Amino acid sequence: MTRKILFVYLWIFFAIVQKASALNWTAHWIAPSSSSSLDYGVHLFRKKINIPHSPGHFVIHLSADQRYVLFVNSHCINRGPAAGSPLRWNYDTIDIAPYLQVGENVITLQVVNYGKWTPGAQMTLSTGFIMQGDGEAEQVLNTDKSWKTKKNKAYKPSLEHMEVIDIEPADQIYGSLYPWGWQQVDYDDSHWEEAAVQERGMNYGEGTEYIRALQPRNIPLPELKAEKSMHVRRASGITMNGLFLEKGAITIPPFTKASLLLDQTYLTNAFIEVVLSGGKQGSLSIAYAEALYDTEGNKGNRDEIDGKKLLGVKDIIYPDGGKHRPYSPLNFKTFRYIQLDIETKEQPLIIEQLDCTFVGYPFQELGRFESSNPVLSTIWKTGWRTARLCAVDLYYDCPYYERMQYTGDTRIQSLISLYVSGDDRLMRKAITDLASSLVREGILQSRYPAQRIQIIPPFSLYWINMLHDYWMHRPDENFVKEYLPIAQQIIRWYTERVDPATGMLGPMSHWNFVDWPNEWPWSAQRPSGGVPPGGIEGGSSIISLQFAYTLKDAIDLMSYFGENAKAKEYRLLHNKINHAVLTHCYDPHRKLLADDIKRSSYSQHANIMGILADAIPKKEQADVLLRLDSDTSLIQATLFYRFYLIRAMKKAGLANRYVDQLQLWKDMLDLGLTTFAERPEPSRSDCHAWSASPNYDFLATICGVEPDSPGFKTVKISPNLGSLEFIEAEIPHPSGIIKLYLKKEIDKLSGEITLPNGVSGTYGYKGKSIKLTAGTNKI
Repeated sequence: MTRKILFVYLWIFFAIVQKASALNWTAHWIAPSSSSSLDYGVHLFRKKINIPHSPGHFVIHLSADQRYVLFVNSHCINRGPAAGSPLRWNYDTIDIAPYLQVGENVITLQVVNYGKWTPGAQMTLSTGFIMQGDGEAEQVLNTDKSWKTKKNKAYKPSLEHMEVIDIEPADQIYGSLYPWGWQQVDYDDSHWEEAAVQERGMNYGEGTEYIRALQPRNIPLPELKAEKSMHVRRASGITMNGLFLEKGAITIPPFTKASLLLDQTYLTNAFIEVVLSGGKQGSLSIAYAEALYDTEGNKGNRDEIDGKKLLGVKDIIYPDGGKHRPYSPLNFKTFRYIQLDIETKEQPLIIEQLDCTFVGYPFQELGRFESSNPVLSTIWKTGWRTARLCAVDLYYDCPYYERMQYTGDTRIQSLISLYVSGDDRLMRKAITDLASSLVREGILQSRYPAQRIQIIPPFSLYWINMLHDYWMHRPDENFVKEYLPIAQQIIRWYTERVDPATGMLGPMSHWNFVDWPNEWPWSAQRPSGGVPPGGIEGGSSIISLQFAYTLKDAIDLMSYFGENAKAKEYRLLHNKINHAVLTHCYDPHRKLLADDIKRSSYSQHANIMGILADAIPKKEQADVLLRLDSDTSLIQATLFYRFYLIRAMKKAGLANRYVDQLQLWKDMLDLGLTTFAERPEPSRSDCHAWSASPNYDFLATICGVEPDSPGFKTVKISPNLGSLEFIEAEIPHPSGIIKLYLKKEIDKLSGEITLPNGVSGTYGYKGKSIKLTAGTNKI
């Protein structure tokens, strides 16, 4: 890409940010005075203010690098900011009036920088904090040298089992070093330092340089709610069963070693706070895990604990012996099981509280699905929990191991969000986040925000699919139009890699991940797992056809937005690639597409994309799809790629088979999983967002509810009940809720479909079509 073109794309992208950033910053970033602002550290900031009378509103704007916790008069108010990048640094706007009192008040913040242990999705420059009052009265809190600061030396990283994850380390907390009471008004901060003042806060488009270009948070604050008490599943060194702490505080006698295995009974994300008294010179470790492991390193049934042990990240608390001490690790943990390992010395340890506070993006479950098969209700519930745990201020691929926003995962997550909650804000943020990862050669990074650059070229194609999804489901044309140049650049990148000799994609740089079948493993010769034959050296039918499949979405977008020359160019390219793949990879004896130009293997994947790209003629698509189901010699699609298998099934007119395609999900339920795993056993992650796709397909495939025109202006409903006797569902729509009830009556369906005001559509079943209007339609 030329420098001029790159600047044009960056200008288009950041113009969106500039339009959203209206705050005139007069406050400055502040930082620790004598401590390193680059290394690991937990830094505290304080400022006292006097309030002469109770304010109706007291609005502040604030952000930090890396993360902050805000307290007002000892009340924990907020955690932030939402993850972003230096050119898109988010700030929060909060009204703290309810927490202020007439007279003296104290505003305090904890700001953490993980230094060399900074998690993969956390972009960072140096420790810093900025706050600005919204009006004249509030500007008494503007950050400057009047703020005091101190490093909290009580925290150190706990690195056990950190080698297998890409999130922040757990914590060691030393009670004897903790500045107890630092959030209180009457705390003596005379020994604290004056904060170091840095650059003034700036929005993108202002000034001559940026350290962090600030923009208002464009998603809501996370949901926080108390989790249920945990069950004691195993105890040693102390006798205990039932619910943990249900009978009040427990005392661990002096010179005791005790261990307690606690079970939440389901996976969750939660902030932990434990309140302790006594225990001086002893320790309490809190280890967290999705599941337990047997002696051979297998998880097996997640409900079973016999002969298994917990291996996971571990917080370690060293109490100072004081009374009613609240100890809080710095960030939330993902867990089903917690193990408490306690060692006391001369002083007994009293565990008074163990509070777990769920955290997640505040999705509301507006969508609903019920049917004659109760197992599908359990799949729905489990899938929705999976989707919820994989979304906080980003879409996460998995909450325990990485918490990274990968495009391949995010496309599926976004559709789940639209269909179950109707909330599109996190999807918009994801499209924007990922667009800002554009690299010099004209392709997106596979995940963003991210510390380290990783490029999975097929994921850039999924970004175009996701833009198309948003365009079809939301009446927001200006947003979509802003990103067409980036879609064009991605297609240009792929076009330049088409081999003129074959018409298929030639040698491909970077990590050309497709799926996780066992047949595509990591190896010394191929140091990139999940890559099919031809994915590096060239000639991959799968990736060539994925490009052709994405070109279909690009043609729709370009045609709609008046880019007719581009649409024509893409249509010719689409046809050329399809023809080339059929010429080089179609096996007339097997009547299937091979995985590569050498015909070295055969998979479901190549033929899934062959159907979706229309390389396989429409009249043959159903036969090919049936062959994918019956030919067990084919490399099988795992949980991620089955999303595309179902898309191919629908396209081939065989969506009635979907209900019988859920065995992988039923197997996970039989293994006691409460969320859906990354891949069939053995799976590293027990919670992986792409595996929640049934929550979309129950509504979009079984109920058959999909947009029939851009912006969901019209609806098409083509139900596919398969073996089900009835279905009942509610689906969020931009104009309201679509309601549906259908039951089988011999060879037809009967029931009702209700559309929101202003929405019309069509109902189709077994070749017959009925027009639908706003209100209740009898079927």
